[in-house]
Amino acid sequence: MKSLENPLGTANPKSRPPASQKNPVTERVDKAVRARLSSSGRYAATTTERAWTTTDTILYALGVGAGQTGLADELRFTTENSTGHPHAALPTFATLLAADPPPLGEPAVVRHAGETLTLHRPLPAAGRAHVTAVVAGVHDRGSGTLVHHRSEIHDLGGGHPLATVERTMFVIRADRAEGRPAPVLQRRCPAGRPDHTIHHHIRPDQALIYRLSGDRNPLHSDPAVAAAAGLPGPILHGLCTYGFAARTLLNAVAGGEPDRIRRISARFSAPLLPGDTLTVLVWRRPGGAQFQALDGQGRPVLDRGALDLR
Repeated sequence: MKSLENPLGTANPKSRPPASQKNPVTERVDKAVRARLSSSGRYAATTTERAWTTTDTILYALGVGAGQTGLADELRFTTENSTGHPHAALPTFATLLAADPPPLGEPAVVRHAGETLTLHRPLPAAGRAHVTAVVAGVHDRGSGTLVHHRSEIHDLGGGHPLATVERTMFVIRADRAEGRPAPVLQRRCPAGRPDHTIHHHIRPDQALIYRLSGDRNPLHSDPAVAAAAGLPGPILHGLCTYGFAARTLLNAVAGGEPDRIRRISARFSAPLLPGDTLTVLVWRRPGGAQFQALDGQGRPVLDRGALDLR
């Protein structure tokens, strides 16, 4: 089973070459992407099937840090045979079931910019799903183009909707003639003191564990590839950081009950390095919470986060 993670995740803005220094490969990619985004037909809807087992859901849970805090209740996510802890999938496992967006260019020009997961019913710990995906919108955004990709995930047996995954990709300097201005993101984090501040130490091998769930992009494992992208080292997958934050919200706000989580959204604003500290700030509000995640230097790596409960 393969999940999509944007090849450069949320790469350091300093790694973007100035327009005057762009190489022919990047320029050629820009032209190809611009042609695709400007084509009249654009992208057609795609359909695919996903299948997963308890091994997949357990491996994902370990990949986003479950079991590291010593919470006995997390045994239901990290084991399938613990007494009193019936196995369940973490809600954000659904992000692995989403379809891949269409090719948008080489890694040097594409960023994973944001993720919104809406859960329509609890995910089974093992199962099969039918996924229908489409490019839902293309918007101009100054130095590039935002491409919104939506996956609708349905249970293959009964056809019941399981989840909707809305993924935003940013294509650097890919102009689109008919593109509209990007919508303004709402729900900034409150300025007041957070209700919860939770610290996570990210293991040096965390990205190596998470990649076993399907994303083998060498940017998250190969120092040479990371250096070529202008990064100090391999970075954590953006969806891994997202999963850590979601686990925090599950335990701090949802009472550890995955069935209560209806929607989680966040913008990916900067990369996080394995071995660093991830701090999740949570502000409770009626029906859910707002959140932000910071690296060890206090810089946001996830921003404009929102949780909606059932």
